[in-house]
Formats: sequence, structure tokens, C-alpha cells
Amino acid sequence: MISPPGRWCSVGEWEGTMKTWYTVALSMVAGAVFGGAAVHGVQAQLAAKKAYTISELEVLDAQAAPGVAQRVQAAQAEAGGRNLRTGGGKVVGMEGPPPPKRVGLTEWDSLEKAEAFFKSKAFTDLPDREKAIKTIRRYAVEVAN
Repeated sequence: MISPPGRWCSVGEWEGTMKTWYTVALSMVAGAVFGGAAVHGVQAQLAAKKAYTISELEVLDAQAAPGVAQRVQAAQAEAGGRNLRTGGGKVVGMEGPPPPKRVGLTEWDSLEKAEAFFKSKAFTDLPDREKAIKTIRRYAVEVAN
């Protein structure tokens, strides 16, 4: 234990000792703060990257397609997907062969979640899905950092 000034040490020695203690304590607190910030940054980099699925579609049954699309969107939402509601939007070809008339885009928290959804019973067992809407091509794109 450090004695108060005057009994075992002079006032100057006491002040020097206390400055050292405060410096050490402040350095430890600063190190903990900066270390925590660094760990948080590394964890953010290691977090799963978002992914997007692109579904090129053709409507086979115009009467049944809206109902099927709603059921697909509901199943995607339940699985963590965020449908960007492009299914009825205008598709314009910019380069290459003509694009399909209908394209569906869905955002996912990770590529693994997207893959799991399209292999799940929630998607594969949707009634009338293949009768109302034909999938020309479907693929997923993972966001790069």
C-alpha cells in the first residue's frame, strides 16, 4: 500500500508515484477500448455475406401465377428472404440474348440460407408452382467485400 505524503515519502515522491499509477490505469482502459473495437471489426468482416437469388421465369398459367407468387414470397419471408418484388416489373435487355419476360430477385442474409430455401420442402412442395410458373434459370450471387 502507498503511504500518504509526509510519513514515508516527500510530497514530490507521492505525486510522482500517483502519476505513474494514473498513467498505468488510463493505459489499461484505453487498451481495453481499442482491443474491443478491433475485435468487433474483425467479427463484422467474418460475418456472413449477403446473397441475392435471381430467378428467370416464364408464366404458364396467368390465372394461377399471382397466387403462386404470393405463396413463394410468403415462404421466402418465413425462411429469412426479402423478396424485392421485381416479378411484375419491366425487364430490359442491355447486352446478349433477349432476357426473360419475368425476373424475381430475393435478398438473403447468406448464400447458405438461399440454397437451403430452394432445397426445402417449404419451396419444393408449393402447390401448382411448376404448373403456373416455369423457371428458366435460377442462380445466386454472393456479395463480395
